[in-house]
Amino acid sequence: MTLSGLLEGGITANPARPHDGVNFGNFISDRANQAQINQLELTLEKANDPTIPRYQIGFILEGMYGSDPRYFHLLGVSNKLTKDRYQLVPAQAHVNFHLPILTKKGLDLQAGILQTPMGVEPLDPSERPFYTLTYISQYSAPVEHLGAMAYWHLTHRVDLNFGIDSGNQTTFGHRENHGSAAGYVGFTLNNLAHGKLTIVELSRIGPENTVSPEGTPHKAQRYWNDIAAYLSVTKRLSLTGEFNFLRDNGMRTNAWGLATFLSYKLSPTVTFNYRGELYRDSSGNLVGSTTPQGTALPTTFGALSLGFAYKPDLGHGIRVFEIHPEIRFDRSLNGRRIFNDRRNIGMFTFGGDMMIGF
Repeated sequence: MTLSGLLEGGITANPARPHDGVNFGNFISDRANQAQINQLELTLEKANDPTIPRYQIGFILEGMYGSDPRYFHLLGVSNKLTKDRYQLVPAQAHVNFHLPILTKKGLDLQAGILQTPMGVEPLDPSERPFYTLTYISQYSAPVEHLGAMAYWHLTHRVDLNFGIDSGNQTTFGHRENHGSAAGYVGFTLNNLAHGKLTIVELSRIGPENTVSPEGTPHKAQRYWNDIAAYLSVTKRLSLTGEFNFLRDNGMRTNAWGLATFLSYKLSPTVTFNYRGELYRDSSGNLVGSTTPQGTALPTTFGALSLGFAYKPDLGHGIRVFEIHPEIRFDRSLNGRRIFNDRRNIGMFTFGGDMMIGF
C-alpha cells in the first residue's frame, strides 16, 4: 500500500477586473484576481499489476479539500457537508479487481465512487498541462459516479470498456435525481503506429435533467460521445486531439467541441504547452450565455492557451513539484458580449498554479 498527498494552489488574473469577480465560463479558475487553494488531497492505494496473470484485488481511497470540490460533489454523499468556499469530497473510493479470465490479458474491474474515464483532462492537476480547463472538460464531460467500470483487454491492441452507474454526480434511491441508470461503452486502441499512437473512444447514455416541475423524474436521455487520440511524435514532441459531441433530449440542445494539444519538451525540467479549442453550445443553456434579461444565447467559443510546465526533481521524498504558468484568450466567435460583465466578446487571462506532493 502507498500513501500520497498533493497540495495545489493557483490564481487566474483578469485585467478587465469584472465587477462580479468571475472569469465567465470557468469552474476551477472562476475567481478573477483571487489566489486560492484548489486541492489538498490524500490518497491511500493498493495497486494491482495487470501484467501478472493472477487474481488480484486492490483499492483507492482519495479525499480532497479545497475550492475545486465545489464542482465535484456526489449527490447524497458530500453535497451537504459544508457550504463554505473550501469544501471536502471523496474524490475516489473504489475497489479494483484484476481477473485473468476470458482473454490472455484478462479483465480489470472497478466498483465504488469513480472519476469519469471520459476526456483528456483529469481531476489530478499533475496529469494536466494547464491550470484552466477546456469547455469540453467543464460542460461536455461527466465528473464522478457511483457504479462500476470494466476494461476488458481483448488483445494487446484492443480494449473494450463498459460500465453502469446511477448517473453523473448522483447516488441511488431518493438521492438519485432522475430515477434511472446510466453507463458507458467504448474502446481503446493501443500500440498503433509502432507504439506511438493510442485512440480512446467512449460513449455514455443516461438521463441527467433532474426532475420536472411536477416533481417526477425526467426520462429524457443525454448522449455523451468523446474520442481522443494521443500521438508521441518524438521523445520530445507529443500531440493530442479530442472531439466531443453531446445531445440532450430534455434540454433539446446539442454541443460539440474540438480541442488540440501540443507539448514539446525543451529540457528535462521544462515543457512548452499549447492548447486550442472550438466549442459550440447550440442553445446557450450549457455554458450559461445569456442576455441581461436572462435569454439564452447560442454561442460558439474559441479559446487559445499557451504555457509551460516546470517539473524539477527535488528528491528528499517529494514525489512531484510543478509550476504551470499560462496565458489564455477566450472569444465569442459569433459576436456575443458575454465576458467581463457582458462588456466584451473576448476575455484575456493569465496566471497558473503550483503544486507539491509526496
